[in-house]
Amino acid sequence: MSAVALVPVALLGALVGLVVPRLARRFTAASARHRPRREARVVLSPLLAAGVFASLAVAVGDDPGLPVFLAVAAVGLVLARVDLVCLRLPDPLVLAAGVAGLGGLAGAALLSGTPGRLVGALAGAGVAGAAHVLLALLPGSRLGFGDVKLAAVLGLPLGWLGRDALLAGLLLPHVLHGGLVLGLLVTRRVRRDTLLPLGPALLAGAWLGVLLA
Repeated sequence: MSAVALVPVALLGALVGLVVPRLARRFTAASARHRPRREARVVLSPLLAAGVFASLAVAVGDDPGLPVFLAVAAVGLVLARVDLVCLRLPDPLVLAAGVAGLGGLAGAALLSGTPGRLVGALAGAGVAGAAHVLLALLPGSRLGFGDVKLAAVLGLPLGWLGRDALLAGLLLPHVLHGGLVLGLLVTRRVRRDTLLPLGPALLAGAWLGVLLA
């Protein structure tokens, strides 16, 4: 994608970033810890969203599924913020990402005449969901079923891109999360029984999986 074409995508991302804090507050209003500084909300969120949108546009290029990737990313930014604040992934947001992913990719497959890619997307969702169900059922696992549902949703766009993207998107979140937990433990900022959100790592890992693919 040309640099000129990236500008409107980045601007769209910045606009989404302006809306993210407002939407997230609808799900975090009850949390006493939710006291974000205005500067961070106004500046960092649009910059982050613009970067995510632009990088996805570069990675996916002219693929007919690009609008779906951007839509899932937009919902994902809200989910990440909510999970960081109150350790939960609200079902309405996960469902919205799932509907956008499945419906959008079905339309893209139909319009581009590539139904096999939709099969790949569905297989990706199934593999990602099943893998995280198994992880959630392991003794001592702290993986919640909100994380399982989000992983299945993210498997849709990853499966659309193919096996390499799916494998990267499955492995990288746990590498990122594990590294973060280890670093926090070493610096004694958390204890072994401290609950930490996995949603942001799932989303970041899926994003990196798309970029690497």
